[in-house]
Amino acid sequence: MEASVEKVVAVIMVGGPTKGTRFRPLSFNTPEPLFPLAGQPMIPNLAQVLLIGFYEERDFALYVSSISNELKVPIRYLREDKPHGSAGGFYYFRDIIMEDDPTHIFLLNFDICCSFPLHDMLEAHRRFGKMGTLLVIRVSAESANQFGELVADPVTKEVLHYTEKPETFVSDLINCGVYVFTPEIFSAIQDVFSYREDTGWISKDFVRLDQDILSPLAGKKQLYTYETMEFWEQIKTPGMSLKCSALYLAQSNFASPHLLATGNGTKSATIVGYVYVHPSAKVHSTAKIGPNVSISANVRVAAGVRLLSCIILDDVEIKENAVVMHAIVGWKSSLGRWSRVQASFLPVKSVICKHARCDLSLVLPTSDFDTTEAEGDYSSKLGITILGWPLSVFHLHAQYNFYAHVLRIWLVSDAGEAVTVEDEVVVTNSIILPNKTLNLSVQDEIIL
Repeated sequence: MEASVEKVVAVIMVGGPTKGTRFRPLSFNTPEPLFPLAGQPMIPNLAQVLLIGFYEERDFALYVSSISNELKVPIRYLREDKPHGSAGGFYYFRDIIMEDDPTHIFLLNFDICCSFPLHDMLEAHRRFGKMGTLLVIRVSAESANQFGELVADPVTKEVLHYTEKPETFVSDLINCGVYVFTPEIFSAIQDVFSYREDTGWISKDFVRLDQDILSPLAGKKQLYTYETMEFWEQIKTPGMSLKCSALYLAQSNFASPHLLATGNGTKSATIVGYVYVHPSAKVHSTAKIGPNVSISANVRVAAGVRLLSCIILDDVEIKENAVVMHAIVGWKSSLGRWSRVQASFLPVKSVICKHARCDLSLVLPTSDFDTTEAEGDYSSKLGITILGWPLSVFHLHAQYNFYAHVLRIWLVSDAGEAVTVEDEVVVTNSIILPNKTLNLSVQDEIIL
């Protein structure tokens, strides 16, 4: 008798426009996992990838089409009629999720940045042979209560206790927001719906994964953990995009160093540290780029330009001798000659990624950093300048850094946003919304 083929489905919960206000104007940053998950040989037998949220479907049409064609994997966006909660939205589309009869289902939150050890996690899940496996990491006791804390058996790795953002310290082991489940997870969610129906709950159709599913299942030999020793960050602010981009670039240096740019200023630009340049971008040989720079498709970088710790999106033009530091420059923006787009570089803090797969020392600028604060508290205080982002923007930053090629795609609901910074204008610590022309320098402003 022929053995049944194992199938895997990936589900990414992207939320909706009422979520993520702490991250505006970028609003959201979808993590990397979609692409290492889709790229062979990370996870074989991937049947499909589903994005679940309650944004308008038109916001995802171009994104879904382009990525499906690029990766040769079916990718669909499923729109909730209203917020159902992280477990409720997952359950709401159970029939679609199960239409290919998957044996395992990856469920991932949108607002995290990490190395996504999905292959190893799936192998551990198979060994445990139970309903679910959670990706976990150890953090400082001071920061643990910002996340879901759990207690796991040190030998069996079973989740014995789970609590979401407790008021008092429980454990330094936290939930990373990456899960692999068997289809039995839907029965557990159904039990919650049934109980609420029977007992007359008012919010019976809103079910949270952490509090309503994981906590009750803890200690029942159904949930287990896979602990990562690599980097993990929750993306709380726009500035975290720069840090996460730097982390992914550093990881690319380990996994696929040939994908990173090189140059010594003779026939090509001078490259410092880890830099990604899209093949369609044109960079003048006298430019100096890096460290920690990502340059997207069709970007034009003129002579004498200096780029440092920044993300340059599609179709941007940067003219002669302009400088961009600690900034995100939106689609189709134009920076004039001798202009500067930057975050103020006051106190700094060096963040070290110590794992062998992420050789990175990252210096982050801030506008009000207390050097006496505990390690890890800097993330909410990153200085950053952003050009060309609408307040309602849905921002997808997807990176595929493993075994194939680096792919960066950014999508907004209204394409073709642009900011023009004229010659010799300096923009510091500011957010400039789309379709603006700056002919005067600005600092610490939001230009609507």
